[in-house]
Amino acid sequence: MADEHKPGTMDITEQEKTFAGFMTFTKWTVIGIIVLLVLLAIFRT
Repeated sequence: MADEHKPGTMDITEQEKTFAGFMTFTKWTVIGIIVLLVLLAIFRT
């Protein structure tokens, strides 16, 4: 093998950006669901 992988040398910038975007989306989705549930509980629909 000419090119052996060396741990810790791969550029993971894009993966970090994608994960950060996913976590932001997940956070706002959960907040939205909680708000919806609270509103449903208040108005007993």
